[in-house]
Amino acid sequence: MPPPSRRELRSLVRKLGGNARPAQQKQALPTILGASRGADSQAAIGAAGAVPLLIQLLGPGEVQANAAGALQNLASHADNAVTIAAAGAIPPLVQLLGPRSLAAVHREAAGALMNLAYIHADNKVAIAAAGAIPPLVQLLGPDSSAEVQENAAGTLANLADDADYAVTIAAAGAIPPLVQLLGHSSPADVQAKSAGALWSLAYNDEIAVMIAAAGAIPPLVQLLGRASPPEVQGSAAGALANLAANAEAAVAIAAAGAIPPMVQLLGPNFSAEVQESAAGALRNLAVNAEDAVTVTAAGTIPPLVQLLGPASPFEVQVIATRALQQLAANAKNAVTIAAAGAIPPLTQLLKPGSDATTVLAAAAALEAIRTGIAANRAALASSKASANVPQEEMKGLGI
Repeated sequence: MPPPSRRELRSLVRKLGGNARPAQQKQALPTILGASRGADSQAAIGAAGAVPLLIQLLGPGEVQANAAGALQNLASHADNAVTIAAAGAIPPLVQLLGPRSLAAVHREAAGALMNLAYIHADNKVAIAAAGAIPPLVQLLGPDSSAEVQENAAGTLANLADDADYAVTIAAAGAIPPLVQLLGHSSPADVQAKSAGALWSLAYNDEIAVMIAAAGAIPPLVQLLGRASPPEVQGSAAGALANLAANAEAAVAIAAAGAIPPMVQLLGPNFSAEVQESAAGALRNLAVNAEDAVTVTAAGTIPPLVQLLGPASPFEVQVIATRALQQLAANAKNAVTIAAAGAIPPLTQLLKPGSDATTVLAAAAALEAIRTGIAANRAALASSKASANVPQEEMKGLGI
């Protein structure tokens, strides 16, 4: 069945108004809800004046879930997200998170808040100010459906991008239930959103320690495996990357067996976002000298060198460059990196037109390689590894 035309949508929206009978509202809402899932219809529904009418329907009544669901879908359109918040939707949506609401209402209200909080700083302020964090944490619990848990964790993940709200979320007791939701009994979507929330929270060093102490590392490492969908693997790798910035947590992550699956995530079959997270985690793990040896032994250097190429987005190039720079602190690794062909692509990243951050990272990596090779010069003279480093590249490094 084709989606409703703009004229049909305007007619349906009129049936939501205060002059319409409850039966008309109940009949029109499912069609509007279905149409709001389509990107082409979202702007049209918003332009037809649906937003304030849908907000009115969030009050007591049997259409709350459909009204909140339509707002959730509409809020995925950037302009609508601003309009919905400005029209006053956030307080009643937060109210619907309470214990008196049905599970379907919890699901749609949390989903609407998740979309409203995505990349909209002002909306995050309004959601937090309306008191959303405590009930969202409550909805992570075992009494909630998986869909409710997914949307609650997703909203918390978006709010936790703000450092102040990350502290509030942790203080509200979110960490233990988020760790619990990483387990194998949770659906993949719940695992991904929960790992994503822990990823955002772990940017705070003190909260990262709390996450590690709550037992998050083993299940996060488990989620890196091939049985997990890429979205789950990427979120788990991102969370582990932030946790690995802590020295003790880095040791625990390596001991839990994270390094081999992390190396697999650098491969060409994974998205740039997953590759970036994995490279970041490996870079942080390599700060520890013993773990750096393990990272290299797992075959990390060749795929990192591949990520320096022009097919990679600059964010991936930068984090791969930083990972190689960290690994090159070990003199033997510096030789291995040069032998793997890293010097030409790193030099290419220095050329005009490259992003400034990329240039700085490439220059630092080349200096680390040069220093490492120079420190190992005596051994290189007679080692097999030295024969694998093209002499013209060594000359380019001043060796």
